Amino acid sequence: MRLNKLILSLLTGATACLTACDDAFLDTKPTDIISDQAIWADSALADAYVVGRYVGVQLSTEGDKPGFGRGFEDAWMSSVTDESICNFDNDTYFVQQGNAAPDRTGWISNTWTRSYRSIRECNYGLANLDKVPMSESGKKRLKAELRFIRAYRYHDLIRNFGGIPVIGDKVYTLEDRDYTELYQRKSIEESITYAVSELDAAAAGLAGAGVIPGRGSENAALALKARLLLYAASPLYNNNQNDAAKWQKAADAAKVVIDKGAFSLHNDYRKLFITNNTSEDIFVRLYSPTNEHTNLELVNGPNGYGGWAGNTPLQNLVDDYEMMDGTKITDPKSGYNPKEPYKNRDPRLTMTVLYNGAAYRERNVETFVPGGQDSKDGNENWNTTKTGYYVYKFINDQSPIRNANQTATQPWKYIRYGEVLLNYAEARNEASGPDATVYSALNQIRKRAGMPDLPAGLTQATMRERIRNERRVELAFEEHRFFDVRRWKIANVTENVPAYGVRPEKKPDGSIEYVKIIALEGRKFQDKNYWQPIPQSEIQASGGALKQNAGY
Repeated sequence: MRLNKLILSLLTGATACLTACDDAFLDTKPTDIISDQAIWADSALADAYVVGRYVGVQLSTEGDKPGFGRGFEDAWMSSVTDESICNFDNDTYFVQQGNAAPDRTGWISNTWTRSYRSIRECNYGLANLDKVPMSESGKKRLKAELRFIRAYRYHDLIRNFGGIPVIGDKVYTLEDRDYTELYQRKSIEESITYAVSELDAAAAGLAGAGVIPGRGSENAALALKARLLLYAASPLYNNNQNDAAKWQKAADAAKVVIDKGAFSLHNDYRKLFITNNTSEDIFVRLYSPTNEHTNLELVNGPNGYGGWAGNTPLQNLVDDYEMMDGTKITDPKSGYNPKEPYKNRDPRLTMTVLYNGAAYRERNVETFVPGGQDSKDGNENWNTTKTGYYVYKFINDQSPIRNANQTATQPWKYIRYGEVLLNYAEARNEASGPDATVYSALNQIRKRAGMPDLPAGLTQATMRERIRNERRVELAFEEHRFFDVRRWKIANVTENVPAYGVRPEKKPDGSIEYVKIIALEGRKFQDKNYWQPIPQSEIQASGGALKQNAGY
């Protein structure tokens, strides 16, 4: 019997590396191999099994951190977009240059396998939870959590690959002989309908249950549903056709979360990303010493401080931060001064990007040449930025940079309230235009950032552009841009623009001239790149039954 990697990912024993946790979530030591009978005969072990599914099993020795998406890996997802580039490549440059292929998928290499492995593990848990000696309410919660996790995996698959095989509740074993269902890709609409139905079921099962930080909840399921419905209404998912009913459905889903009144914007954008359990957190991966992530300060810090300049922001992103009065820097009336390019800008720029002259720790950042401490003339010039910038978002000034034994402890925020407001504003604007609720949602976010309200009287088209730019700056580096430009069908524009940076040049009189440069040559996007290639190993091992995305 021929079993491929896809089947193995669905068949591998889920109990081989069971991880337990306490109420603080994931702060535990791995357990040795435990028998199936022991897991389902013990309520604590059954709970630990479910919690372990939030992390997922590591499938490779590097580049495969816990949880969904990439989070705080060495190379961020932003570094295959027009937000940043990865200083040490890590299989990102060839993606930026349009060379991703079925036999070289790079940073998404494990997305397919990890997702289906997790789906199999969720199915396995759902098939066995009724055996556990615990209350019916306890079983109900754990089942709902597994359905939430499973739906999150399907959501990840859909937004990367489009229509995908939907396995349902089946738990495949080595005794099975018919794997047809594993290779039959559903339509995008069928795939989304299934994932949304699972999120509805998860929300219903978690209704009234207490919220445990780091675990699924009713609101997390509802918020993920709103995101998925936003995707479902977008141009990429509808052959560029506009369906107002789909947009309204997405708006309604987001409004359900808003109307619950359970969340509010955290009052400090800068501290939001280094603080646990804020009023904005809907679904978060909490730091755990047994499932730690990259040391952000070391990997991404300026070379003059001993950092490695990991993910460095692009000028493309920096240019899209408005002036303090809400005008674009290209507006002749904005007051933008290219000799002082960071003056009077949207405060989120200073809270997101370290630029020449920015205050950081004990001094100001120096990316100028010649002689800047954080430039190629500084310490360890191989670790200097290629773009003239360093990342500041997520970075904790109180965490040491040079300490191999010190790992950053920031939470990764999968879903936060700011995104829900943006999702609502976009969907509602597309459904019926910029009414007062659209303005309200956006202006809440802008007010928190210290920006003025949007001007009254915007058309639907001009509001669309403001919403897209607001998502760009508000959600920078949070793994949205990659999917946003694709679902909007504008990646053929944004991803074919050069990866720009800046070279601050210090003149003899001490003034700085900011020279625009190309930080990464050859960025390229083709129509086939709107969807990712399914790994060729999966196609081959299915005997060609699993169909590849068009163009690959």
